[in-house]
Amino acid sequence: MFRYLPYLLVLGLWIYAFIDCLNTPEERVRGLPKVVWVIIILLFGEVLVGPVAWLIAGKTRYAPAGGSTPSEWHRNHRMDWVAPDDNPEFLKSLKEEDKKDEALLKEWEADLRRREEDLRRRERGEDPTD
Repeated sequence: MFRYLPYLLVLGLWIYAFIDCLNTPEERVRGLPKVVWVIIILLFGEVLVGPVAWLIAGKTRYAPAGGSTPSEWHRNHRMDWVAPDDNPEFLKSLKEEDKKDEALLKEWEADLRRREEDLRRRERGEDPTD
């Protein structure tokens, strides 16, 4: 099983580079025309030269919109609360949910007691609607 893994990885990279090249607009292709890049990927895909060349040199890469990476955004936008158990709003919502769950549980228990009582009356031959 593991002996096929390198071949599957090469095939996966080959397919990824080929589809990426086909989906890239012509104005974002660098160095060579898009048709030439497709041919290079297909001809030299087995030895990884074509796909790696495409991924490194064939496509223009842009910085994220706004000019910041996600890590820069996180550095500049710290959250006030780190863990949920330190957040009073979260704890308050837990208490509210707990109250709702307790009320629902009491309703279920009352319904169960009523049904059990009805069953006991039926077994004794009494009318359960009394």
